Amino acid sequence: MVGSGGGGMAAALTAADSGLSTVLVEKGKMYGGTTGISGGGIWIPNNPTLRAEGHDDSRESIRAYLDLLTEGRVPAARLDAFVDQGPATMELLEKSRWMRFSWVKGYADYHPEYEGGRPQGRSVEAKPFDTRKLGEDEKYQRPNSLKGPLGLWVTSKDYHDLAMVKRTWRGRRASVVAAWRVSSNVVRRRHMATGGRALVARLRMALKDAGVPLWLRSPMTELVVDEAGKVTGVLVTREGRTVRVGARHGVLLATGGFDHNPRMREKYLPEGGRDDHSAGAVENVGDGILAGQALGAALDFMDDAWWMPSVHHPAGATVPLVSERCIPPSVIVSGDGRRFTNESSPYVNFVHDQLAGGHVPAWFVMDAKARARYPFAQVLPGAPFHKAFYEQGIVHRADSIGALAERIGLPADTLAETVERFNGFARTGKDTDFGRGDSAYDRYYGDPTLKNPNLDVIDKAPYYAVRIEVGDLGTKGGLVCDEHSRVLREDGTAIAGLYATGNASAAVMGNEYAGPGATIGPAMVFGHIAARHAAAGRTGAGTAGGAP
Repeated sequence: MVGSGGGGMAAALTAADSGLSTVLVEKGKMYGGTTGISGGGIWIPNNPTLRAEGHDDSRESIRAYLDLLTEGRVPAARLDAFVDQGPATMELLEKSRWMRFSWVKGYADYHPEYEGGRPQGRSVEAKPFDTRKLGEDEKYQRPNSLKGPLGLWVTSKDYHDLAMVKRTWRGRRASVVAAWRVSSNVVRRRHMATGGRALVARLRMALKDAGVPLWLRSPMTELVVDEAGKVTGVLVTREGRTVRVGARHGVLLATGGFDHNPRMREKYLPEGGRDDHSAGAVENVGDGILAGQALGAALDFMDDAWWMPSVHHPAGATVPLVSERCIPPSVIVSGDGRRFTNESSPYVNFVHDQLAGGHVPAWFVMDAKARARYPFAQVLPGAPFHKAFYEQGIVHRADSIGALAERIGLPADTLAETVERFNGFARTGKDTDFGRGDSAYDRYYGDPTLKNPNLDVIDKAPYYAVRIEVGDLGTKGGLVCDEHSRVLREDGTAIAGLYATGNASAAVMGNEYAGPGATIGPAMVFGHIAARHAAAGRTGAGTAGGAP
């Protein structure tokens, strides 16, 4: 297995459970990949956690939802494999004493209004975990952005509630709980992790129990192929020397996308999305995709990504905007001063509309109420933006909408008209231009104290404008695979012994995004599928190679 994100780890556990000898190789000095720095949501319908909560889905409803999302771009056999093998993947993981999950109830599917969509959501997350249990491995785990000061830890539900700390009793209660956690961690000396970091820590503990070795600082340099064209291993640089790792049953590529490869971004991604504002792991430069392509593998969805509107932090980080786009007294406008889409829509859809109209960069315009009430880009409610935001031209401030427009180079009259029209929608509670607040997804991060949780008048000075970049959580395009996760050539034949999952493979979600965790969920499922297929091949039941 090449790559230590959620897909590679799940595949390694499945291989071990299937009786295969396997090793997980990771090029970075820390394990976890993009999974480890993500929110850690897992979108796998009908998994055991959901069933235990009474959240059963019919297969027909799930497939109807995925069919609407993928619009015929993804083979039916791949969708069937994901739906049918998803529960088995989670059932296998939960055989480990370490793997425990909870439902993020209320975090809606990204299109709950579609047939088969669910307003209560299908996303689960790993339960919080004390990473001290990792022992020596703790210092090699990749950190993520959900780790707060003094050991504060927040789950997805906590993050949702804390966004309303100035507005609701639930938010205030969440802040009290957060303070208690800080005190508890100090006394108990715990190192609590949540989100993707908790998921990776639990997977690492399960791998240790299963006896699966993990090699860090061990980049794959080449796939080894025999005379018949079958992949039989990998060459890895380890401790300064080249090591050949033989793979009698095949190799799984779980190496991520080409997030930080400038040449590939320039070649494949659309204009406006080529600059690297990716939140993916720094090691993601397309290694697996390029290795498969060298063997004649087909590629798909290379012009798309798991887009995320983002703010460039002065310290150099990319800050994704998830809850922020639901702040009621705010609009996002293009260079002409006009709105161009529903600001609160799912982030991939938002950026698709942004790119289609050439609205790069865009500007997030809000008033003083917004800054006083809601967090924004890791800046707490009521706290000022650091002066570096202003010095670098990321944030601008003015005492009137007209003056703000002049500072960011927008037509003042047009921006004023946009704000006034939006304010009319806020007063009636209905956005007749873009339907903001109509979807349960929009409302999840909105303000429940308002008539429409996503609409409020923009009328209190000072006013702020924040430059919005086209960011991403990783790229969508990669190696074309079949329902067994085997990598396919342009003619549709399988490259024997070669499998792929996660962002190294062409997204099973197509150009869409089903719900929170619809990257990690399929990565884990198709890693599981690959390992099971490999094991079946070993016993003569399959048609191609298997896992290392």
